[in-house]
Amino acid sequence: MEGPSVTTEHIDGLLPPEMALQAERIGVAKAGMPVLKTLVLAILAGSFIALGAVFFTSVTSGSNVYYGLTRLLGGVAFSLGLILVVVGGAELFTGNNLIVMAWAGKKISTLQVIRNWIIVLAGNFIGAVFVAFAMFFSRQYTFASGAVGQNILNIARAKCQFGFFQAVVLGIMCNILVCLAVWLCFSARNASVKILCILFPVTAFVTAGFEHSIANMYFLPIATLILHYGDPVFLGQLGSNIATYDSVTWYNIFVNNLLPVTIGNLIGGAGFVGLVYWFVYLRKPQQ
Repeated sequence: MEGPSVTTEHIDGLLPPEMALQAERIGVAKAGMPVLKTLVLAILAGSFIALGAVFFTSVTSGSNVYYGLTRLLGGVAFSLGLILVVVGGAELFTGNNLIVMAWAGKKISTLQVIRNWIIVLAGNFIGAVFVAFAMFFSRQYTFASGAVGQNILNIARAKCQFGFFQAVVLGIMCNILVCLAVWLCFSARNASVKILCILFPVTAFVTAGFEHSIANMYFLPIATLILHYGDPVFLGQLGSNIATYDSVTWYNIFVNNLLPVTIGNLIGGAGFVGLVYWFVYLRKPQQ
């Protein structure tokens, strides 16, 4: 008599229909989490993503020759942020866009979704800005004869010069890949597999130059701190070139970047990933 068959799919990981159910269950849990717990975990997530951004700026500083290769290495470094969020446990706005799968199945209300996104977005901002202040006071931007600081300023200048629609599209493309990374993690059975699931999508969006709203909550404030309150010796090294960073203003930070990028992230994550997978795997015929 033959024994019960064992399917390799269930040993190696969940199949997509099971991943969708897992995403729905997680969405319900996230939406029902107490406010204070959600806020603290969101602050952690903002800090984690900012640490990935710190790693990125350090790796890419002083290398202007091989653009694609430099971005590739920077993308691997930036993956640290989402790895800390997913494996360590934290609440990230861009990843939490997937709770729309629970909303679409009527397991949670619209108010619960909006409540979660507002709290998490606020917490992410606090965490990212906290790391920005910490890194500013550490004077790490003066390392490598100021190459790190100049890299930060160049990154911020580019981000503040996007057109509104361009920033929305870059945000859409970014969070499609981020949410696909989170989606793949729903299939994972252990931490090492989750890390692999995260590594390639995140590296891809960073290498391609897409825009992540929470990462920008670190990149843009620290650049502003450096420009206005930075070390006089470092600023003196910039000389007349400091005028090239005039576009790094609070108006451009919020209106030309954070607002459109956040809108794009929401469309990409909730619309092009969450609702699509809900439609394919969870939608009831009568819906």
